[in-house]
Amino acid sequence: MSLTSYEPWQLVSRLQREFDRSYAWLPTVDVTEDDARYLVRADLPGVEQKDIEITADQGVLTLRGVRHYEKRGESNFLRRFTLPENAQVGQIKARHVNGVLEVSIPKQPKIEPKRITVEAA
Repeated sequence: MSLTSYEPWQLVSRLQREFDRSYAWLPTVDVTEDDARYLVRADLPGVEQKDIEITADQGVLTLRGVRHYEKRGESNFLRRFTLPENAQVGQIKARHVNGVLEVSIPKQPKIEPKRITVEAA
């Protein structure tokens, strides 16, 4: 009977290496807000427009893409943001100019409470 060594953390270590290699780059993102919209700006130098995917599903905005390197191959990125309740998901617009991705998320108009006048009987 031969004994073999068992490395309980070997699988976890391998998964961590794969994860680090696959998602090694996280672009910086700024989120701002004004009266009419939320604005998400992501610095994506070296990322082409065709390599960017943006989705809004079940209250989550997802920015996903691939950055190609000359020597190292490619690096995937993924950023997720919870959308506020007043976000108009159907009106989201995105543009990519000079390595900066801007995602504009309009807000639903504020509904002011209606004041009801009390009349005398």
